[in-house]
Amino acid sequence: MKYQLIAFDAYGTLLDVYAVAARAEQLFPGHGKSLSQLWRDKQLEYTRLISLADSSAQGSQHYQSFWDITTAALRYSCKQLGLNLTPESEAQLLAQYAHLDPFSESKQVLGNVRALGLKTCVLSNGNSEMLSSALGHSQLAHYFDAVISVDEARQFKITPASYQLVLKHFPVAKDRVLFISCNAWDIIGANWFGFDTFWVNRYQLPFEEIGIAPSYSGFNLNDLMPYLKTTPSASQ
Repeated sequence: MKYQLIAFDAYGTLLDVYAVAARAEQLFPGHGKSLSQLWRDKQLEYTRLISLADSSAQGSQHYQSFWDITTAALRYSCKQLGLNLTPESEAQLLAQYAHLDPFSESKQVLGNVRALGLKTCVLSNGNSEMLSSALGHSQLAHYFDAVISVDEARQFKITPASYQLVLKHFPVAKDRVLFISCNAWDIIGANWFGFDTFWVNRYQLPFEEIGIAPSYSGFNLNDLMPYLKTTPSASQ
């Protein structure tokens, strides 16, 4: 088998980030979907601002934890939508984000990957506390040899320093790593870094018009397994 390590993004790939829409709808009837989408978009925008403003090797001087960014993005989104975010409703929404459910196939696929004898890890923008809480709640933590947060680099994906963390934790060649994400921007970043990629195209979207197309793609994580079972070794 070509790959020695399978690296997974967490949010949106293994964990359903849009599940917060249901709680948001309870708190703000008629606005749950728009709030959850704007919250996610603003969250990612803040990570890019921080990394672009200072891409030094020592990490961005503007770095904040993903939890702090998540909180700031929620507050901004509610202001933009004209929603009254009370301390109580903020606490409820953040608690929901800290305890996201896995997608229905996540556990089975992770178990199947492990059964093939492959190393596995998470590489996430989430800080360590967030990841510990989310992966513990979803009962996924034991499937991974390492859970890697970009906190170590103080740079968010898609900076090269963030993907380099995978190689810092595992002494493998880039071409022996398969990186998996549902986010097209994450796939582009990993491809540019030199990883092979599998795009989980859950929402059946066209791929971006820039960057390198994913090595493989599918509609959910189940579609990953045939590629792992049939991928030729590097020597072939």
